[in-house]
Amino acid sequence: MKELADRMAAGIARVRGKRGNPAAAQRRLGAIGTAYLRFAQDEPGLFATAFALPQQHTYAARDEPDRSPLGLLRDALDELVEAGALDPQRRVGIEYPIWALVHGTAVLTGQGPLRDVPAAQLRRIESLNLNFVGDSLT
Repeated sequence: MKELADRMAAGIARVRGKRGNPAAAQRRLGAIGTAYLRFAQDEPGLFATAFALPQQHTYAARDEPDRSPLGLLRDALDELVEAGALDPQRRVGIEYPIWALVHGTAVLTGQGPLRDVPAAQLRRIESLNLNFVGDSLT
């Protein structure tokens, strides 16, 4: 899971713009989704292993920031609230349907029935999903 979180954090770090800037916050959220999907494609064995764990793991001590994939997603969503790009009432629990959509896309295009689609179609599917997430937050 650390490799996935590191890839997601690197995607976030490449986004220009200060924390709290609505456009930058939206790009960071997109970078998280893109990094998640790329990791699933580039490292299918590690991706499958990361989610084959039989038990829940604690990813960070309570006094440390949560740098797990879910923690990074939560932080990006919190930033969208801070930036005024996401209504605080809509924020509550929205990380779960977003994660489910991106994770489902990763599974369907990685080991599922969409695994053999051409690269251009794969990018289109990813783009549609990420746009769907962005549109659902407004």
